[in-house]
Amino acid sequence: WAWLSDTHISQDPADVVRGFHPHDNLRKVVSQVLELAPHSTLIDGDLARLRGLPGDYPQFRSLIKPLAAKMPVGLVLGNHDNRKNFLAAFGVTPAQASGALGFGKSQRIKGKYVITLGNPPVRLVLLDSLFRTDIVAGLLGKAQRTWLEHYLASASPIPTLLFVHHTLDDRDSSLLDVDRLFRIIKPHRMVKAIVYGHSHAYKYDTWNGIHLVNIPAVGYNFAPTEPIGWVETRLSAAGADLTLHAIGGNMAGDGKTTSISWRA
Repeated sequence: WAWLSDTHISQDPADVVRGFHPHDNLRKVVSQVLELAPHSTLIDGDLARLRGLPGDYPQFRSLIKPLAAKMPVGLVLGNHDNRKNFLAAFGVTPAQASGALGFGKSQRIKGKYVITLGNPPVRLVLLDSLFRTDIVAGLLGKAQRTWLEHYLASASPIPTLLFVHHTLDDRDSSLLDVDRLFRIIKPHRMVKAIVYGHSHAYKYDTWNGIHLVNIPAVGYNFAPTEPIGWVETRLSAAGADLTLHAIGGNMAGDGKTTSISWRA
């Protein structure tokens, strides 16, 4: 698998942010992913630059077109995305049977874009934490939390990974209902990890044996200590091997693999 996040693609191909060129960065990452030829690619939110303008998504789609021609591509929405413009650009609605670019199955949750993919040895659930476009904090909301609670209660016990854009702490810029999310997943031992972006950082943590994996940004970093790039992920029924592919920023961890084991 290839895990990306925070591409921040603008309708302007010459866009520069913090000295970085997000379009060029994504082109480079796409080239690296194609060389690796993984099973699938997943992009964990903030696909668009700031406000998810109608012109942002055609640019984004053109840049990932080579990936979509070779493999399923799963997309998560972040706080800089616009759900309406995203759905219009990709020709999908939340009620349709399959997710964007051939990835998984779309779930019927009002006002949210949620995708599930049961692909042994693991199951992936792509949640929607977009609260309001260009408002930094995120929110799953009651309808999505209720759906998730029922979904996990009836799901088969294969290792399950949740993807959400927002960070999982108590800052005002993070997922506002993170405590309720943790309460939902704690008793379901099949939930092994939550993968997120948003912070433009690369780090690992755990909560009650559940791995919390913060994947780096493609577009730009917030601090020079952080890499820009993506994560090559090899998933199994027992755990995961995660290898950083840095293309800019702090390159010290480029090529380093971190192995994690799922909780029993």
